[in-house]
Order: sequence, then structure tokens, then C-alpha cells
Amino acid sequence: MRVKILGSAAGGAFPQWNCACPNCRSLRAGTFHGKARTQTQVAISADDQSWFLLGASPDLRAQIEATPELHPRTAPRDSPVVGALLANADLDHVLGLLLLRELQPLRIHCTSSVRRLLREDNSFFSMLHRVPDQASWSDFVPGTPFPLCNAKDSDSGLRCRAISLRSHFPAYVPSAHRSELDPRESSLGFIIDSASSKRLAYMPAVPQIDAALLNELDACDLLLFDGTFWTDDELIGLQGSGQTACQMGHVPVSSPEGSLSRLAALRRPRKIYLHINNTNPMLDESGAAFRQVRDAGWQIAEDGWQFDL
Repeated sequence: MRVKILGSAAGGAFPQWNCACPNCRSLRAGTFHGKARTQTQVAISADDQSWFLLGASPDLRAQIEATPELHPRTAPRDSPVVGALLANADLDHVLGLLLLRELQPLRIHCTSSVRRLLREDNSFFSMLHRVPDQASWSDFVPGTPFPLCNAKDSDSGLRCRAISLRSHFPAYVPSAHRSELDPRESSLGFIIDSASSKRLAYMPAVPQIDAALLNELDACDLLLFDGTFWTDDELIGLQGSGQTACQMGHVPVSSPEGSLSRLAALRRPRKIYLHINNTNPMLDESGAAFRQVRDAGWQIAEDGWQFDL
């Protein structure tokens, strides 16, 4: 399985368009010791021919253009992007689907709750159904393994299992609809197995780390994990108000209960932080937070990285 990180930042990217935090301000001034990043997007393939997107970021078009493996190859209208796998219905996870509306066959794997929110409750996504067989939807159930297939039901050889991580749907979902949706399907992580028995864990939004999750991650070869915030009160410290990281569904990196400490005992997987917010001090490669992460055996994802499992 080939894994390509097309984007590694949290929603809003880095720098964020309306942010003047120290990181964004320094990056724009050319004095920041670190790199710009687009919004988190990962693509995987079993054969380098057919690619599946993990989510569909708002930066997807530019990310595809920056990745030759995802360019059209033969026919006037062609794409090696054959499917997408959705972990939630958050805007920064699904808006990119609307950029794939040019009548290219696509298989979308998601839970029934997410499918309802996008296909039945939101008229924008009807753009994916202007002609027959433009987009095919396959429902999966958290905890039950399923194959990743393209729009013609060809099996890629990749097997996926979703893990329920949180019971909170996006803020745009009307409260009257929430009781009709399964909260276990609101926010997921993925365990993806290749034919070579190598295993990828994709966990971009993790609200807490328990023993069951630790056991799952310890059986993986590559871990792409939520690195959104360094501290729980990161945004509150900058803005003077707002939600904590945990309230937003992201365990912080630092502190005794943070991911750097709680995942320290994992020995098997290569550990990579992604979905990094523009305010996170570990983006600064000259800073103490960056050194602490690297000294603990972690890497901080950058756009364009590739791994072979």
C-alpha cells in the first residue's frame, strides 16, 4: 500500500486566511522556521493505478495538481482517483467532493448517517448525481471490515475498518435531525490493511485515548494521528475565549494526558502527527515543542510525504 500525504494542516490550512497568530504572522513575513501546509488530505493505493482519498479537503484540486500520480493518464476525461472514504461530515473533510463533480465515476464509502447528511439533506451534493452512475455510495458500519472498491465494484485489495471515536455531528446539522442519526457514526478513525498484511491507522480527530484504542494502534505499522493542538487551552490563550481542544474533539499533544505521553509506549508503528492547527508551536522547527516531539520518536507530517507499506 502506498500512502501519500497531500495535505497536513487542520481546517483553514497554514497560514490561515484570517489569522495573525505568531506562527501565521511570521510565516507571511518570511521569518518562520517551518513550512506552509494545505488542509489534511491523504490518498492511498494498492497498485499505484487506482487511488482512494481519505476525506476530501477544500484544497483537493491544488493537491491533485501537485501530485503527478493523481493526474489524468489516457482518455480526455480520466482520473486515477476512483473513490473516497469519509470519516465524518465536517466541512473541511467533505467539501472537496464538490470539486470532483465533473462526471467522473467515483465510489464514496461512508456511514449511513453521513450519507444522509450529504446526499439527502444537502442540495449542493446533488451535483454528484447529474448523470447515472456518476457517484456510487457504499455504507459501512463501524467495527465491521469492508473492502475499498471503485465505482464499478472492482476490489482494490485494501480492507478497512472504522473505529467510532466521538458522538458529535458538525454544528451545521440541525438539532432536530440529530436524534435521527446514529451518534456512533459521527466521527471515525480508520484501520486499513494491505495485501501484504501491513496496516495503516488514520486518526485525524481523536478526543480521548483509552486502552482499546491503544491496543488498536499498537498493531499498526504506520500511525497518522491527530496533532491539531499542542495544549488544551491553545485557542483560549490566543483569543481570550472559545472551546478547549478536547471540547472540539482533539486530544492535545502535550500534558500528561496528551498524545505524546499516552502513546509513548507504542513501539511498532511509525508515528506521524498530522491535522496540525496553524497555532500549534510544534510547527516551528527551531522551537522547543518541535524538538520535544522529535526527541520522543514522532515526526510532524509535511505536504508531499509518501510511505510504502
